[in-house]
Amino acid sequence: MNIDNINDSSRNAAWREELRNAMTAKERTAIPRVKMPELSPEYRVTCNDEVNQGLPAEAAVIEASRCMDCPDPQCVNGCPVSIDIPGFIKNIQRGEFATAAAVLKKTSALPAVCGRVCPQEKQCESRCIYLKMKKEPVAIGYLERFAADFARLAHEMPVQQAAPSNGIQIAVVGSGPAGLSFAGDMAARGYEVTVFEALHEIGGVLKYGIPEFRLPNSVVDAEIDALAAQGVRFVKDCVIGKTLSYDDLHGMGFKGIFVASGAGLPRFMGIPGENYIGVMSCNEYLTRINLMGAGKPGYDTPVLRGKNVAVIGGGNTAMDAVRTARRMGAENAMIVYRRSEAEMPARIEEIKHAKQEGVQLLTLHNPIEYTADTNGRVNTMRLQKMELGEPDESGRRSPVPVEGAIIDVPVDLVIVSVGVSPNPLIPEAIKQLEVSKRGTIVVNQDTLQSSVSDIYAGGDIVRGGATVILAMGDGRKAAAAMDKKLQEEQM
Repeated sequence: MNIDNINDSSRNAAWREELRNAMTAKERTAIPRVKMPELSPEYRVTCNDEVNQGLPAEAAVIEASRCMDCPDPQCVNGCPVSIDIPGFIKNIQRGEFATAAAVLKKTSALPAVCGRVCPQEKQCESRCIYLKMKKEPVAIGYLERFAADFARLAHEMPVQQAAPSNGIQIAVVGSGPAGLSFAGDMAARGYEVTVFEALHEIGGVLKYGIPEFRLPNSVVDAEIDALAAQGVRFVKDCVIGKTLSYDDLHGMGFKGIFVASGAGLPRFMGIPGENYIGVMSCNEYLTRINLMGAGKPGYDTPVLRGKNVAVIGGGNTAMDAVRTARRMGAENAMIVYRRSEAEMPARIEEIKHAKQEGVQLLTLHNPIEYTADTNGRVNTMRLQKMELGEPDESGRRSPVPVEGAIIDVPVDLVIVSVGVSPNPLIPEAIKQLEVSKRGTIVVNQDTLQSSVSDIYAGGDIVRGGATVILAMGDGRKAAAAMDKKLQEEQM
């Protein structure tokens, strides 16, 4: 995004006024949805530069003018954090870009993050009135990113005004999206919030799980800096349950604890050959590269590379891994998924980008075994061809093996991305917590309060794996509920 162009555009008030006054409802609906500028696939596989380049100011204003300002905006109902979507979009249309960012900040601690990685097509944009007209919805996600980026690049990042300090200390376990969202809301209410992070960087999955070509670290850091300016304190390299216990936190004066420790425990398929060299979890692969600098000059972190790389799975994390493998030198990078492309849970945009970057989709195939060379390095994956049967409980058609249809494919690196399990550290350290069979913390669905009265929990440690925005919604819900309980106790 060119800040000079934004500033020039923001001064062009006459053009914007003419645009607003000239448009009828029919003319608004005739405007095609904006296209996101992107780096070329040939260039982007050579580096970690962000693929989506952001909207120019003029394009953002025109896209914002498509918004019909519905009297009952269903897009807001589709947003897990209830952003005032018409409010921020109309400010963009008026050219009040910093005000648009301030509207976003009222309910979202991470608007620049959400504008990049949230599945708007399944949430806010899926409720847009344009879909009833058989037209493409307003590009809410692109506009959210535009407003947040404008505020950051123009050094006008809004800081949510905090209430006067009430002196009550609150602890947050984990600095991912749920923890950061909770911390921002509690700080705004006047609480003294400390976020404890086990790793050496703040950001959780936003840092270790999402590559910079999709979410630059500088964007995450700017959002974290805004929370620090709001008064949130961050402590790194501190493992709650090991470095500090539940009793330690009480001894330090914390009156409430929000657990947002995520779902960082990788799953495997339990098939022969998964212990060979060159078969690894997606979590490990992405963490080594995204957080620990593997492959970058000046970093000694080792990571396996391969020419023929297979990623098992069809979600966004799988797409992140296979696209990362291309950037790490893979000549043949492939997704192996047991259902069809239509059933893939990954965002359509991520699938499109992967294809543009030369990724092969081996759909309707499922690994059943790996073999290795004499050194124990994986060299072949055996795939069972599948076909789709009846829908399962998720609503997707169940994959069924095609009898006798098995193929061998050469590989020298396999990255398994078939889901994650909740981090077991907190449940194991605090025995009073009720835990489900899946290892998630059991909470009251209305308040997110656990079986331990001063502990609330949200995000993947409760859901077992979900989106950034759903985790943020949990953070907001838990903050409101904890605040209500603490205020009642004070009274």
